[in-house]
Amino acid sequence: QVQLVQSGGGLVQPGGSLTLSCAASGRTFSIVSMAWYRQAPGKQREMVALTTRDGRTIYADSAQGRFTISRSNLWNSTSLQMNNLKPEDTGVYSCKADVPAKTYWGPGTQVTVSS
Repeated sequence: QVQLVQSGGGLVQPGGSLTLSCAASGRTFSIVSMAWYRQAPGKQREMVALTTRDGRTIYADSAQGRFTISRSNLWNSTSLQMNNLKPEDTGVYSCKADVPAKTYWGPGTQVTVSS
């Protein structure tokens, strides 16, 4: 079992920055990847950024150049630094941890980009 606890989020003006954090506990040694997803109002959940134990980092086109995913060397936390935020970045952001044959989700946190 892996438990995920999120922090960060809130209201920010366009062009501003936010950092989301996700702390993992439990069998973190089995985590093979961690990612951030976003669900905008009325839309399907989509991947924003992903980091894998084999060294890959993948960003959605909308996040490339503005967002940065990082994780601890012990794979017990991940963060998403979001810069130059746009209104279309508004949504519920959830962290995800994958272990072999199972996926764990954080509870989600609201990010609202509005003036």
